[in-house]
Amino acid sequence: MSVSELRRRLDDDGAPFLLDVREPEEMADGVIAGSLNVPMRELKHRLGELPTDRDIVVVCHVGARSAHVTKELNALGYDRAVNLAGGMDAWLGETGP
Repeated sequence: MSVSELRRRLDDDGAPFLLDVREPEEMADGVIAGSLNVPMRELKHRLGELPTDRDIVVVCHVGARSAHVTKELNALGYDRAVNLAGGMDAWLGETGP
């Protein structure tokens, strides 16, 4: 999903669930309001925190880790999980800090 698409979707009533898979120390670089931080290494132990009835947008620094996590989630049956293209770098590049 592109940053512009996410921005549009966040304004909708059916906004997606935001899953930030960065490490806690990376969160100082910026966050998307309302996102849940679950570092990639903890994800398999915290799957119960993810909704099964909403779109999930997975976010990391530049999009590589979130792409990997998105594939894992899709394989686990989270068919509505998608990657934020470009990650927080792209988000901050379009929206500012």
